[in-house]
Amino acid sequence: MATFTVPGLSAEQGAKAAEILQGRLAAYNDLHLTLKHVHWNVIGPNFISVHEMIDPQVELVRGFADEVAERIAALGGSPKGTVKSITDPIDYPLGIGGALDHLKALDKVYTTVVEGNRRAIADLEFDLPSQDIFIGATAELEKFQWFIRAHLEYQA
Repeated sequence: MATFTVPGLSAEQGAKAAEILQGRLAAYNDLHLTLKHVHWNVIGPNFISVHEMIDPQVELVRGFADEVAERIAALGGSPKGTVKSITDPIDYPLGIGGALDHLKALDKVYTTVVEGNRRAIADLEFDLPSQDIFIGATAELEKFQWFIRAHLEYQA
């Protein structure tokens, strides 16, 4: 257990918040790697629109990871950001593939990540600053999922 945490939380609460945050840090690291994989492997008629849509998502998710890691440190924890720290990796089935196939797979990925964030929001009711990090991130992730679904709806 950490020797310190943020004012207003007990050491146990700080450790619990850091543990919840670590799970989301792993999810964000996995998500930004998955998004970059899509960026590199998408082909087909919608290539350029999907290729260019993904990079801003990568950068924002990397920023989410950084914010979460810094919050873990502020809580007295030690953020783990290596690939080995991703204990429940995203199941992403595609290598090179068409834009619509990638978008269908990404839609499922975003659902998984957003659902995890919503669980973290509920579990962090005792730490509103940490909860707030996920509220903002979740809104952005839901917007990105909307972008993806807009492509898929048009093709239906």
